[in-house]
Amino acid sequence: MFLHSVNLWNLAFYALMVFMATLGLWDVFFGFEENKCSMSYMFEYPEYQKIELPKKLAKRYPAYELYLYGEGSYAEEHKVLPLTGIPVLFLPGNAGSYKQVRSVGSIALRKAEDIDFKYHFDFFSVNFNEELVALYGGSLQKQTKFVHECIKTILKLYKGQEFAPKSVAIIGHSMGGLVARALLTLKNFKQDLINLLITQATPHVAPVMPLDRFITDFYMTVNNYWILNARHINLTTLSVAGGFRDYQVRSGLTFLPKLSHHTSALSVVSSAVPKTWVSTDHLSIVWCKQLQLTTIRAFFDLIDADTKQITQNPKKKLSVLNHHFIRHPAKHFEENPSIISDLTGTSMWVPVKVSKWTYVAYNESDKIYFTFPLANHRKIYTHVYCQSTMLDTNSWIFGCINSTSMCRQGVDLSWKAELLPTIKSLTLRLQDYPSLSHLVVYVPSIHGSKFVVDCEFFKKETRSIQLPVTHLFSFGLSSRKVILNTSGLFYNIELLNFGQIYQAFKVNVVSKCSGVKEEITSIYKLHIPWSYEDSLTIAQVPSSTEISVKLHIAQPENDSHVALLKMYTSSDCQYEVTVKTSFSQILGQVVRFHGGALPAYVISSILLAYGGQLYSLFSTGHCLEYAAMLDKEAKPYKVDPFVIMVKFLLGYKWFKEFWDMLLLPELDAIVLTSQSMCFPLVSLILFLFGTCTAYWGGLLSSTSVRLLSSLWLTLKRPSELPKDMKIISPDLPILTVVLIIVSWTTCGAFAILLTYLYYVFKIVHLQASLTTFKNSQTVNPKHSRRSEKKSNHHKDSTVYHLGLSASDAEDSLRMHSTVINLLTWIVLLSMPSLIYWLKNLRYYFKLNPDPCKPLAFILIPTMAVLGNTYTASIKSSKLLKTTSQFPLPLAVGVIAFGSAHLYRVPCFVFIPLLLHALCNFM
Repeated sequence: MFLHSVNLWNLAFYALMVFMATLGLWDVFFGFEENKCSMSYMFEYPEYQKIELPKKLAKRYPAYELYLYGEGSYAEEHKVLPLTGIPVLFLPGNAGSYKQVRSVGSIALRKAEDIDFKYHFDFFSVNFNEELVALYGGSLQKQTKFVHECIKTILKLYKGQEFAPKSVAIIGHSMGGLVARALLTLKNFKQDLINLLITQATPHVAPVMPLDRFITDFYMTVNNYWILNARHINLTTLSVAGGFRDYQVRSGLTFLPKLSHHTSALSVVSSAVPKTWVSTDHLSIVWCKQLQLTTIRAFFDLIDADTKQITQNPKKKLSVLNHHFIRHPAKHFEENPSIISDLTGTSMWVPVKVSKWTYVAYNESDKIYFTFPLANHRKIYTHVYCQSTMLDTNSWIFGCINSTSMCRQGVDLSWKAELLPTIKSLTLRLQDYPSLSHLVVYVPSIHGSKFVVDCEFFKKETRSIQLPVTHLFSFGLSSRKVILNTSGLFYNIELLNFGQIYQAFKVNVVSKCSGVKEEITSIYKLHIPWSYEDSLTIAQVPSSTEISVKLHIAQPENDSHVALLKMYTSSDCQYEVTVKTSFSQILGQVVRFHGGALPAYVISSILLAYGGQLYSLFSTGHCLEYAAMLDKEAKPYKVDPFVIMVKFLLGYKWFKEFWDMLLLPELDAIVLTSQSMCFPLVSLILFLFGTCTAYWGGLLSSTSVRLLSSLWLTLKRPSELPKDMKIISPDLPILTVVLIIVSWTTCGAFAILLTYLYYVFKIVHLQASLTTFKNSQTVNPKHSRRSEKKSNHHKDSTVYHLGLSASDAEDSLRMHSTVINLLTWIVLLSMPSLIYWLKNLRYYFKLNPDPCKPLAFILIPTMAVLGNTYTASIKSSKLLKTTSQFPLPLAVGVIAFGSAHLYRVPCFVFIPLLLHALCNFM
């Protein structure tokens, strides 16, 4: 019946939408690099010592606990308090375990053993009972207050020690990072209690799924505080994102707001972190060995030798984080590095006058200084590039001032180098160093190892090649390419017109080498100058390598930088670079950035179909099929133009003042624009996806009702169509009161679920009755005709006491199927708070605060009435015409105010349902 109401063209369209949505979903969930993280292992059995909290605190927070992590002898020694190390507090995130501290804690312990416990860290972890705080925000404030108490408890464990800490460092995973930032909003919280904050995969900008107002209010409180008090916040903060492997929290949400007067915040994607260079998923970011090693190296470099605690110097803290997480020069961190180095000792000095030079070092017995006179090179070239495969941390390249063949002291240029996976490289613009007369490359004496040093002088224009990207709507059918013919070591490919999040490309690099016997490695680095989200690809040449090119952060309007593909190449190879649009990855970006808004578009489409059904009932006396009305009414031009027009008008001051006077919330489209998330035609694409989802969801619910009715008829004897259409049966008020009490005393979402099940039961029963009636007609058509005549003879003028005909029953089922679809989405949107309540039932019988309670109070009596409502009873209602006109503006409202605030969507849904129920009485 459902499929019969849709023509083949529409069916083909819905199938195409499913295919496109599948492409986008595949790109989000599978279209990324394999997991290259090494697992971090414990060398001894991990132990979690429970820290005893004050009785009042334990009673106030019965579900929360504080633990100290340890292994082996360290764990045994520290069972007797007080402690002597440096405290670090780990905060788990949504559904996270306090045991996730073991990776970083174990690595820190091994590092401390390496230096004979000259310094060591004590890692604490909070047990939040694996609460789903990303879905239910009612406990975020409670977690924040508990963490404050934990910090005070931790610091008391060090009382009486010579180097007792006055503050703690915090590592927050996922929502744990947001809780850490929220500490500063507490009235009695002293900012000096935190000396460093590192967050991992924390959505700082906005919630991933804004399913209740408590989450959005919490975010607003935290972010507003940090923006308004930026001048007074001295807390050094580092946010690390997981990259494209983390499909739970997209990296764009993890970037801390860039404020001109708040320079103590850094945001970086793990793929850009030196010595890490991998993308991590949402869970592996806490155990990824490469990233945790980087983190612990930074922690030990942050220690102040005088206080034996983390330094209080904000400049040093930022310098350390930049060294380890942003740009690593392949040298150990030094707070005040010596720029001038002595170049003395028994060493050979070899002058090099060629513009391109390679030296293969193997079993060198003497130290060698290769000197490059710059005077002649300055006249021809603009830059010099050097690289070395010797990845030690010693200085290797210097600049000499006013020297002839050798110099006693040189400017250490090694600090300006950059560490890459297989090389360390340095590029200098010659005009920036006018006082240098020579460039010196140092080759140490080595035994048994082999490495290669290369240097070349070049003109910038010969190594900077512009490559305009293909158009968004080329769909990968066209491409653009450049060929690197010259034998250089380094190239910058400028990707012109690339700066929007909806752009996505496949870049193919084909390398062809001649006369090469040994394996050669090339590095292709995608450099995004406006955010730290670089990614590296290592290729063994000759080869064909495909690189996915897309963004986490759009280019700011006032930024004129160009995205670069930096190619560290071999002089023996020729490279061909081809770029073309990737349609599947564009769809992936739509899903990645806007997939959370899809429920709003689905409900908007259902509301339009619902309004069409109500109007057809008013105008023709019959209710049309849900699928047919979806085809007819769910059109994007009924919704999008109004949203676009309001957004345009809000640009005018008079309209904005009028808007604020009406106390209307900010338009979601403006919120998305402020986050640089507006795609061309994105609303249209989402609306089409939403209509498609509404269609297949309707098919699923219709099929489910039929299957349940068949099961009902199998288990119970056939029932007849209702002979008395009473709106309020004797048991209905009792049921309504019971459900309202359930909502008040337990959880609103639980009461909504029970109401939904009651409504489904009523519809299944009606479907079973209609099936029985139709079967009886097929078996005994004469008897059925007599029954129908008898029924018609006894019809009364009062609609409330009419027998229900088969035609009315079918109309009612069509209407009820649409209401079920709407109610299903309300249940799904309220499900997170229900899950949270069930998970914490042993601690709290009543959910407080409860985001669904007000909705439940309205929805319970409404659905109780609608469960007993038939189309025959509302055809002549004076309110029906008005009711049929409401879904259209509400569908617009859902998109305007609910796409970025999903918790508002049910408020738009219950209004037409309430009016529909009132049609029985007016």
